[in-house]
Amino acid sequence: MAAKFIPRQTFPSYTSIPRSYFLGHHRAGLKKMQNMLSSIDYVVECRDYRVPVTSINPMFEEALGKTRRLIVYTKRDLGAESGSPAQQQAEKRVQNFDKNSAVFFVSSSSRPDVSSILKHLRNDAEGPDKLVGCRVMVVGMPNVGKSTLINNLRNQGVRKAKAAQTGGQPGITRKIGTPIKIIERENGSHVYVLDTPGVFMPYVPDAEKMLKLALCGCVKDSVISPVTLADYLLYHINLHNTQVYERWSPPTNEIMPLLNDFARHTGLLAKGGIPNTDLAALHFIQKWRAGGLGKFILDDLQAEERHRQEGTKDKVGTSMSQARKAERIARKHPQKL
Repeated sequence: MAAKFIPRQTFPSYTSIPRSYFLGHHRAGLKKMQNMLSSIDYVVECRDYRVPVTSINPMFEEALGKTRRLIVYTKRDLGAESGSPAQQQAEKRVQNFDKNSAVFFVSSSSRPDVSSILKHLRNDAEGPDKLVGCRVMVVGMPNVGKSTLINNLRNQGVRKAKAAQTGGQPGITRKIGTPIKIIERENGSHVYVLDTPGVFMPYVPDAEKMLKLALCGCVKDSVISPVTLADYLLYHINLHNTQVYERWSPPTNEIMPLLNDFARHTGLLAKGGIPNTDLAALHFIQKWRAGGLGKFILDDLQAEERHRQEGTKDKVGTSMSQARKAERIARKHPQKL
């Protein structure tokens, strides 16, 4: 009788994980957002449903002050089966995390229903000057779906075609865009949205958070080794359902044999028929991002709920001085990472 498969309960090593992805256009974009605040009436903050806690950028709290806002969790269909008890339970928890803001969930399908967001903005987003209308800034981490959301709001709000450029990797939007009309009002106080560059944190003290953000595509795929990222994905898949990769391999905690089998089955081979493990790892990750290797949330929502109740919510490092200090420590004591 075969021994029962036991998945790893922790991910083994974080020593080689970089802790930042704070690029020049992130810094410039954040500064421009702050400078424009006086002319902004409302903020829409996008977060990734698969990492509803980790994709919160505390820099926005600091930079955007008391501006009224709503929160949109994107890619809902990739974090749980639609209508499932798991989805209902997760969304109840997530809504409780932001009791002072309206919270919405949208899927990554080609035409998700954004009517509830439009209705809320129509009723709630009032501009002080009806000649200028209401200006709404859309913010979020890189590649969380800001531009896609804007295009859907525009399409369903004023029946106009795509206005913001989108792509599968972070960094498509590098500058704050021109205002895009999404709601027309009879009194002339129309609602306009501005697309902004995704902004990362200067430093992420918790390496696992960096892995989660990279797995969801908030970080360019070249920043972290694809094999390490695929290994981290395998760790999560095994905690949910090993059957999603059974066509390539029996249940395993070892990423290399799985990637070799996956490469052979999918024809990702180098010269001499040798499996191209880096390419296989990227394809394996992309398959999960598209919903083909199980749908689950990477964050532990119960633990987050507990932390918030106990007042021990994780603090995320945001300052550049913290980032530089951490880099100096890392160079002197690499094992401390």
